Amino acid sequence: MTKSIELKSETELKKMRTAGKATAKILESLKSFIKPGITTEDIDKEVFKQISSFNMKPAFLGYGGFPASACVSVNDELVHGIPNDSCELSSGDIVTVDIGTIYDGYYSDSAFTYPVGAISESAEKLLKVTEDSLYKAIEQVKPGNRLGDVSYAVQSYVEPFGYSIVRDYCGHGLGRNLHEEPSVPNFGKPGTGPRLLPGMVIAIEPMVNIGKYYVRVLPNEWTVVTRDGSLCAHFEHTVAVTKDGYEILTQL
Repeated sequence: MTKSIELKSETELKKMRTAGKATAKILESLKSFIKPGITTEDIDKEVFKQISSFNMKPAFLGYGGFPASACVSVNDELVHGIPNDSCELSSGDIVTVDIGTIYDGYYSDSAFTYPVGAISESAEKLLKVTEDSLYKAIEQVKPGNRLGDVSYAVQSYVEPFGYSIVRDYCGHGLGRNLHEEPSVPNFGKPGTGPRLLPGMVIAIEPMVNIGKYYVRVLPNEWTVVTRDGSLCAHFEHTVAVTKDGYEILTQL
């Protein structure tokens, strides 16, 4: 095990569990909130309101200068979309909302890609495959397995569908900080990487493109888009390694 990977105590996990449940409730509520005609800023305001109702703080607001509580990314925007009042959602869009909460100094992090109204069959398939790949990866979380087993689970499930795994961004450890060791790629070789031990907490977040895996950052220096303009999806859970397997901290 890499020395810089911190194992969390049960007291710490309890705090992260509290933060994670709040995040899960907010993301679940957005399933009915998100509809054609609302703006990405409307989503951000709703997220901030709900995080505040839990007496928690947004994990992203001000992080590295990020100006919002939620990353809201539409269609070919992969991650780190900046909410604004001029981006109005239309039926057929897909929108990823990535949020985190801070409870008593400990972080949660989760993301979900939502359909807006009726979406195409190709978009529906992308969302299903990407979300399913997240759970394929989570199934590999147990003591004795290695991080490469988690990474390979995403890649080996996604690529046969003809989709691409983004290389430039990945999951991460978290706890007292939003980003900690280890990095959690969505591609790799089984049986490689740090061994998973009880107390490790990682954010697993498949990022999948219909087209090529290449991405670029827009001039706002935050929003990441697919270079070929293809649709992309992003799902994420905060997951703890337990003595028997795993616990999804950002799940109801």
